Amino acid sequence: MSQSLSRILVHFIFSTKDRFPFLIDNELRKRMHAYLAGVFNELESPAIEVGGIGDHVHILSRLSRNYSVSEILKKAKANSSSWAKVQGGRLQKFSWQSGYGAFSIDPLQIDSVQKYIQGQEEHHRTRTFQEEYLEILRQYKMDYDEKYLWT
Repeated sequence: MSQSLSRILVHFIFSTKDRFPFLIDNELRKRMHAYLAGVFNELESPAIEVGGIGDHVHILSRLSRNYSVSEILKKAKANSSSWAKVQGGRLQKFSWQSGYGAFSIDPLQIDSVQKYIQGQEEHHRTRTFQEEYLEILRQYKMDYDEKYLWT
């Protein structure tokens, strides 16, 4: 076969350092989400949906054939942290938590995952990020050690 084809959809989740609500301001959060989408697009991993609340972000993306998950997230986090820091104020101390979650998505789930990401503000009126993330880990039957999840 001479042509390489790939359609791998990934739901990425990562939080700010210590889950500090750096992105509490709606306008700033929208700008951060747009910035992250731009980084993902530059890395040949088009962002389908980006959302979240003050202390974490969700990104639904098509995974590049040329960059690994770790490369994409390393660049996205580094570039967006640098961008945030030049915005000034309390963002001068902005950083992302070192870890992340990356979960495969069936193409038939795109609409439901997009709606889930779009509904983050409503969703987090009753659930913390930690509760949400632990539930996703359970759904994916992930092995984890909770003492390392939040550092």
